[in-house]
Amino acid sequence: MTEPSDPRPEGSAPRKDADAGKSARARRPRSTPEQRARHARSFARRRAMQALYSWQITGAHPKDILAEFRDDEEHAKADAEYFRELLIGVTGDREALDARMEPYLGRPLDQLDPVEHALLWLGQWELVERMEVPYRVVINEAVDLAKRYGAEQSHRYINGVLDRLSADLRGPERSTPR
Repeated sequence: MTEPSDPRPEGSAPRKDADAGKSARARRPRSTPEQRARHARSFARRRAMQALYSWQITGAHPKDILAEFRDDEEHAKADAEYFRELLIGVTGDREALDARMEPYLGRPLDQLDPVEHALLWLGQWELVERMEVPYRVVINEAVDLAKRYGAEQSHRYINGVLDRLSADLRGPERSTPR
């Protein structure tokens, strides 16, 4: 059997598709402004969790922690204003946040891991202060951060506490069908 003839002139390189040399990243469609904003908010939540952890451990003033995080080059990826609102909002409302969540914890506040405590503060603050953010997004973001930074099963605990809190704080939203 003979091989099919190659229509290219002898010695010429095989023709590549226009996309063949590009990486998968280059072929992906560009993200929309809404997607970039969501990513920046997610990053702001992560940075706020880290800042709240630092606040718990060091006892530094929130404005000093805010300045420290703003100076970090990683901060450019975050929604800086949302990060500031989260950090200042949570630290300013800490007592009220602790009092509101204590009945849902199933253990004393002083037994909370600092990462868990930070995530519960963030999630609860968003449930109360950011009604435009769907409660499912608030819970999912906190659970994702717990999976990445928390203790082995803390994501389940965070999910349970925030789910029960959201039933009280966002009852009407939860009762409407998707």
